[in-house]
Formats: sequence, C-alpha cells, structure tokens
Amino acid sequence: MIQSSPARFALLVFTALILLWTALLSLPLSAASGKVTPLADALFTAVSAICVTGLSTVDMATHWSLFGEIVILVGLQIGGIGVLTLASILGLTVTRRLGLRQRLMAASDTNPMRMSRDASASQAVGLGEIGGLLAAVALSLVVIELALTALITPRLMVDGYGFWPALWNGFYLAASAFTNTGFVPLPGGLAPYETDLYLLSVLAVGVFLGAIGFPVIFALYRYVTGGGWRAHKRLGLHAKLTLSTTLIFVVIGWLAIGGLEANNPGTLQGHGFWETLLSSGYMSVMTRSGGLGIIDPAQMNGSTLLVMDMLMFVGGGSASTAGGIKVTTLAVLFLAAYAEARGYKDMQVFDRSIPNEVLRVAVSILIWGATIVLAATVTLLQMTGRPLDIVLFEVISAFGTCGLSTGLSGEVSDPGKYVLAATMWAGRVGTVTLAAAVAATSRSRLFKYPEERPIVG
Repeated sequence: MIQSSPARFALLVFTALILLWTALLSLPLSAASGKVTPLADALFTAVSAICVTGLSTVDMATHWSLFGEIVILVGLQIGGIGVLTLASILGLTVTRRLGLRQRLMAASDTNPMRMSRDASASQAVGLGEIGGLLAAVALSLVVIELALTALITPRLMVDGYGFWPALWNGFYLAASAFTNTGFVPLPGGLAPYETDLYLLSVLAVGVFLGAIGFPVIFALYRYVTGGGWRAHKRLGLHAKLTLSTTLIFVVIGWLAIGGLEANNPGTLQGHGFWETLLSSGYMSVMTRSGGLGIIDPAQMNGSTLLVMDMLMFVGGGSASTAGGIKVTTLAVLFLAAYAEARGYKDMQVFDRSIPNEVLRVAVSILIWGATIVLAATVTLLQMTGRPLDIVLFEVISAFGTCGLSTGLSGEVSDPGKYVLAATMWAGRVGTVTLAAAVAATSRSRLFKYPEERPIVG
C-alpha cells in the first residue's frame, strides 16, 4: 500500500493517530481535574490537534494538565508536518540515507499530482531535491518555532509571567501559530493583546510562514542563497503562484473586514484608524488557517462572516500546515476561466503553461470541498436550529482547519461534535487523498462514443 497508494496509507496512519490521541486525552492524567475527559471532547480535541484546526469544546487554558498539553503539542506538530514527510525525516535520521521509496513517499506528501501516470517531469520539487526539502522542513520547523518562541516569551514576561511559564506558553503559541492550529493556552485568550502591535505581528508572521507551505519556504531558501534576482528562474511556478495568490487574498480580506466592521459597535467601532487597520489585517491573515483570533466572529456582521467563509474555504498553500482547498487550486480555476474567456486552449501564467490534468484535479477538489461543507451544514442546521451564517461559519472553519469560532463548537451536543470532527478530518486528509486518487486515475479506452454537446450555462 505504501508503494501503490501513499495517500491512502497516510489516511490510515492519520486516522490511527487520531484514535491513539483520543485514548491519551481520555486518561485522567491528561485533565487538570484528574477526571476522565468525555469521549466526545477527547475525540474532538484529538482531531482538532492532529488536523491542526484549533476548534475546541473545552477551555484549552484550564482543562488540560501539563501531560495533556504535551500530548496536544506533539499532535499538532505531527499534523503540521505531515505523516509521510515525518516518516521520511525519521528514516533519513536513522539510516542517514534516502532511498527511492522514501523519496517517492515524501514527494507524494508534498504533491499528490505525482501519482499521475501522465505527470510532467517538471515539478515544484524534483526527486533529487527531496532530501533538501526534508531538511528544509525539519530545519524550518525548529528554527521558525524557536525564533517565534524567543520573540513571544519576553512579551509574556512583561505581563507578569515567570520565566518558565512564559517560555512554555511562548513555545505553545509559536507552535500553534506556525502549524496554523489556533490553540491558545492563555487564560482569556488573546483578548488582552487585541491592540498589541508587537505580539500580533509576530503571530501573523508565524501563521503566514506556515500557510505558504514547505515547498515555498524551500524555494525561497534556494532563491536567497542562489543569487537572488539573478537566479529568478529558481523560484518556480508553484512558489510564485502561491505567494501572489496568498498576498492578494490577504489584502482583499484586510480591506473587506476593515470596511464592513468599521461601524459595528460589537467589533471595530470606536477603534482608531491604526487600530482598525491592525485588527482587520491580523484577522485577514488568520483566515489563511491560523485561527488565533482577537475579534469574536459571533459579533461580526453577516456580510463579514460570508467574506471570511470564502477566505477560510480557500485556506493556504499546498503542502503547508494550512487547510482549505488551497490557494493554488483556486488560482488554477481562475486561470482556466480566463483562458476560456480569451479563447486559449491552455492555461498560461508567469511564462509557463499549466497542463489540463491539473485543472481536472482542481475541479474535483472544489466539488469535494463544497459537498462536504454542504452536507455538514445541513446536518448541523437540523441538529442545532441556529442561524445559517453561524453554522456555515463553524463548518467552513472546521473544513478549512482554521479554528476561528462563533462559539458553536462548545454548545453543540455530542452528535454535533462528531459531525464537526468528521468535517475537520475530511478537510485535512480528504482533499489530499482525492487529489492523489484523481491524479492516479488514467485509463485508456479502445473505443469512443459519438460526440454530442449538452447546453451549458
């Protein structure tokens, strides 16, 4: 199974890890009270950690013991890196060599399109570069999280935390930001820091770096060390498309949230211009899949929730710690629509052509994601009787593994928690598995039916 379908193997391992983490979080040792955590809450937290979502049904600052917090931290690190990538890194560490099988495993974890029999030899990361990519994944995880910890810890000490509590909470926030999880270990959450330019900037940078993806970080590293603008061709199409689309969505969300919430007394009304700019920009970055919110979505206008729904549904970059259908998926769909409107037979961007098989996978992922969101929304609407905008926001936040919440996760019954947990699972592993399955499906027929065109549009 590892050789024939790495994505299916990853799905099974992912699910097994969720079950293991559920058992660990159910232990009395994991709860601060010393009591057994109910199954629905333990499972929900395990899925949220392994799928790096950040939604919670319990108070993350008070419910878990130190052991429980360590279990959660390990879970979100595994979920953020990726199962097959982590396995390849461990194999490389133990054997000090990387065979073809390990390279293919890691490659399929970063790009499901490699499963296609007709895949082009031109890839975002070549097989010969997989070793460098794995080193970049491990190094970036350690360096970025340690750097974020070093920047956050002094800020918490200024607020009265002792060195060790500040260091622990700083590392927790750093890992939560870079893995785009969204868990906050601080009592009261981030509300006391809603106008803190320093801390919010550090967290936003961490979320942005996690959301663009390890292949892009690897490409940027090669770009910087390989001569900068003189070696601009080394910054490949995937990196350019991911960075440009991500920045466009951040700016759109920034303007939309700031404009729509400026006169809302429950959120930004009464804030100064610079405070509004800071809060709206920060929340826009969090819709990449960060989830470390400073504004209560339940107090936002319905129009703002709809904009954030769209941003969370798209999510971050491919092979990143973020969720959603991914920015490159939407970029390919828009490029296809533009090419069709101009009468071109192929998609072109940044002086490169994109094969039609990529469009096939992008359309499949979009339909798959929309179907999951629709099914979960209808189910929870029937269960809860809550307004559509509240339920839809929670469902898309779960599917996009974002973690921003209207509070619905903590209010629903146990069956509702299971529905949201299944949505998180499908959003995190379902799109990758579907992409690999569609890319690997390539059959030839010995006959062809007569062509007939239906009316479309």
